[in-house]
Amino acid sequence: MPSDANEPVDLDTSVVAERAADIAAKAAAVWERIEAAGGRRTDITLVAVTKTFPIETVAAAIDAGFSDLGENYGKALASRHDEAAALGFGPRWHFVGGLQRNKVKLMAGKVSLWHTIDRAVLIDEVAKRQPGARVLIQVNTTGESQKSGCRPDEAMELVEGGQERGLDVLGLMTLGPTGGGDPRRSFDQLRELGQRCGVSQLSMGMSGDYEMAVEAGATIVRIGSALFGPRPTWTAERS
Repeated sequence: MPSDANEPVDLDTSVVAERAADIAAKAAAVWERIEAAGGRRTDITLVAVTKTFPIETVAAAIDAGFSDLGENYGKALASRHDEAAALGFGPRWHFVGGLQRNKVKLMAGKVSLWHTIDRAVLIDEVAKRQPGARVLIQVNTTGESQKSGCRPDEAMELVEGGQERGLDVLGLMTLGPTGGGDPRRSFDQLRELGQRCGVSQLSMGMSGDYEMAVEAGATIVRIGSALFGPRPTWTAERS
């Protein structure tokens, strides 16, 4: 579990070294599969999603060569950012989970790319707390009611709204269908929507479907379990 940001960070360097070697090997395998799917390292950002893992895993991912790390929960990202900074690390932090308006202030200035902007109130809050922030508009391309994301027909309005508020709207983000269904239609729809919106970055694809996302034109993939294995079960900072 992440420590309090005001406490010294106790890092087990032997664990870091062991984990770094394992993560580097798994990352090489992921890149091989990305390249087999037609992707190139120069065109794709691989975000290592470290949610729920201890600080040793964060340090190991950085030692393994990752400069882009992702978190799903506001408190966890803020804590991770501060812990990493205390250890002299400066990765780019991506917020990839469902965003609550009241968590924006907590993370402001610590997020390199906000992936999950899906309504005007979040545009306003991020623009207020982190002017000029780099953001993606999350689109619900599966139509599942339990998923976050704007409707596809709302994406253009949100892209333009973010730009008008001074945000750097880089592109769009989506999630594939729940339960392991075929995500190709969702990914293809996001690519086509990105073209209509005039944006170039597409964040789509996770450990179970990133190859299909790359085939569809993903420029950012969000990988967790394929790099780190099963996640710890702590829940205290999942908010």
